[in-house]
Amino acid sequence: MHHHRTPTPTPGPRTARSAAALLLAVAAALTGCERGSSSDSGDSPTTDGCPTVRARAEDAVGRAERTDVPWNGPTTGPKAVAGRTLVFVAQTMTNPGVAGAADGVREAARVIGWNVRVIDGGGTPAGIQAAMSEALALRPSGIVIGGFDPNSTSQQVARADAADIPLVGWHAVASPGPSRQPPLFTNVTTRVEEVARISAQWVIADSEGNAGAVVFTDASIPFAKHKSELIRKELATCRGVRLLSYENIPIPDASSRTPREVSSLLSRFQDRWTHSVAINDLYFADAAPAFRAAGRKGSGPPFNIGAGDGDPSAFQRINSRQYQAATVPEPLSLQGWQIVDEFNRAFSGSPASGYVAPVHITTADNSEGATTWNPSGYQEAYRKIWGR
Repeated sequence: MHHHRTPTPTPGPRTARSAAALLLAVAAALTGCERGSSSDSGDSPTTDGCPTVRARAEDAVGRAERTDVPWNGPTTGPKAVAGRTLVFVAQTMTNPGVAGAADGVREAARVIGWNVRVIDGGGTPAGIQAAMSEALALRPSGIVIGGFDPNSTSQQVARADAADIPLVGWHAVASPGPSRQPPLFTNVTTRVEEVARISAQWVIADSEGNAGAVVFTDASIPFAKHKSELIRKELATCRGVRLLSYENIPIPDASSRTPREVSSLLSRFQDRWTHSVAINDLYFADAAPAFRAAGRKGSGPPFNIGAGDGDPSAFQRINSRQYQAATVPEPLSLQGWQIVDEFNRAFSGSPASGYVAPVHITTADNSEGATTWNPSGYQEAYRKIWGR
């Protein structure tokens, strides 16, 4: 991809802010007619793109694509506390993100010398509540809220809190770090703002500031809707990027609805559709057959980026250039190790580490054929902290 230009000098914060405000105002004026569920604007994108926004996007994308980033997480903390038991309550183990984080917790627990039990909530509210009740009955040292909203099991959460069992979330609430309501010692996740911004900046950089974009989201999930609104806003900062359509497809319906929507978008927009961003990679798994049926090449266009999770099948599509060009993956194994480290801090009476993993963009050019991404050096860093 063409991301190796010399970045232009960055303006001072005030000029950057007013320039950004101006660009947003311009973008808002341009996208004013595009508020509906999808927009069909006949004219092709302007050729002057958005030089300043584009230079900033290329710079950010270049940094996010680096694979040699030094460890920037904790290097100090309490030594390992002995003989603890964790229960990882999983939203559903068929969700690759949840399963990857659970594997990371198991691996780190072996190193620190703790026991881990995984209880699968099976993806239903009743199943998750039953799994939480089962977790409490085991009287563990700590419980992981693995990928579901703690407010959906508020009774069990209150019981854990009353029993002084610390809770650590993985993607349990929208923001990383400690949470008072619901009571989480900390929540482990990347920052949704950063994930949304970098995925939109990749479209701006990859298209050299001239794109016809489609955004796929699930507006029924507040977190997903927030992410896609941020993506939409960031795309709008470049006047050469036109939002062709904002597709709201609930994740449970993705496999049935995405192929139909994609073939109708292809017939409506044809070659004007150059890029897509989805709130989760799974939309591109479901879109692939429709692109294939329309005779589109796996290597694009449209060039597709997933703003989230980075499950192994997304890496496989990217590596084999099959209808997905990039993803912004969660470092699942590292996040499992971080969860164990956060519990060790909780058991030692120390505050949460405050660490948030940096955003990364995986493409066929930097993945080296891998099916996951994690920053380097995290295992050594945590072993050193724990004295293991």
